[in-house]
Amino acid sequence: MTQSPTKKITKNNLLFHLGLLTRNWRKVLNADFQNCGLTEATWRPLLHLSHLGDGIRQKDLAASVGIEGPSMVRLVETLIAKGLVHRAEDRTDRRAKLLSLTDMGHSMVARIRETVVFREEQLLNNFSGSELEQLTCLVERLETAVADARQKGK
Repeated sequence: MTQSPTKKITKNNLLFHLGLLTRNWRKVLNADFQNCGLTEATWRPLLHLSHLGDGIRQKDLAASVGIEGPSMVRLVETLIAKGLVHRAEDRTDRRAKLLSLTDMGHSMVARIRETVVFREEQLLNNFSGSELEQLTCLVERLETAVADARQKGK
């Protein structure tokens, strides 16, 4: 099902449309991952944990995913119950918890990545290499501008 914008994308509504695009992309992935018993709340942290590396502090994973500590605690409990994540005490700070993917967690991340790559190829195969390169550069510039705006707002 293709949704065409009801209004032409302009400078005044571009970021709104990018937000919609991101939300719809996550909906596509959520539908794919339901078969694995994962929701967005569970597959995104697994990818972040994989990217950050085993032995990451729970609070650092929460910051990377963009959720508050108490929400991360509940989420980690779910991931542990599913056998995807292991939690251990940090030897340097007993209050801190270190997270690692289990073997099953690493396998799940591999499945998630395969699905993401498949969907990306499906969605991006209509663009030429130079179009994708240009889009990548533009998105990177926009990300930098947003990061700068966030820093100025602090």
